[in-house]
Amino acid sequence: MELTTIVLDLNGTIAINGEIVLGVEERIEKLKNLGFTIYLFTGDQRGNASVQAQKLGIEVQKASTSDEKEELTRKLDVDHAVAIGNARIDIGTFKPCKLRIGTLQSEGIHTGILAHIDILVPSINDALDLLINENSFNATMRK
Repeated sequence: MELTTIVLDLNGTIAINGEIVLGVEERIEKLKNLGFTIYLFTGDQRGNASVQAQKLGIEVQKASTSDEKEELTRKLDVDHAVAIGNARIDIGTFKPCKLRIGTLQSEGIHTGILAHIDILVPSINDALDLLINENSFNATMRK
C-alpha cells in the first residue's frame, strides 16, 4: 500500500483537552521528512486549530460536519491517503481514504466509526508510529 497523504483530526485525535499530545510534533516532523503531505481537517471545537496547525507546520481546513470533511478529503489523492480520527465527524474523512485508523484516547471514540476503520490503536502516537515504521504497519495489515 503506497501512502503519501495523511488527513488528521484535531480534538480527541492529535490533541486532548485542546493541547497537542506529547510526541505528536516530533512524529509529524518525521512523517513530513519521509515525504508525507499532512492535512488537519477539524470542526475546531475549541477554536485553536490554526494555532495548533501552525505549531505543527501543516495545513488546516475547518469542516463543521462529516459531510464537509468528506468533501475536503475527496479533493485529495484518496487512493494514497490515510485518515486518522476518533469522532463521528471523522467518518467523512474515513469513507474515501485508502486506509483508516481510529485512535482510542481519553476523549474516547464514537462507536459509529468502527464500521469505517481498518485499524484501531490506543493513541495517536501509535497511529503515527505505524506510518513511520513500515515493519509494524506490514505486520498489522498482513493477511
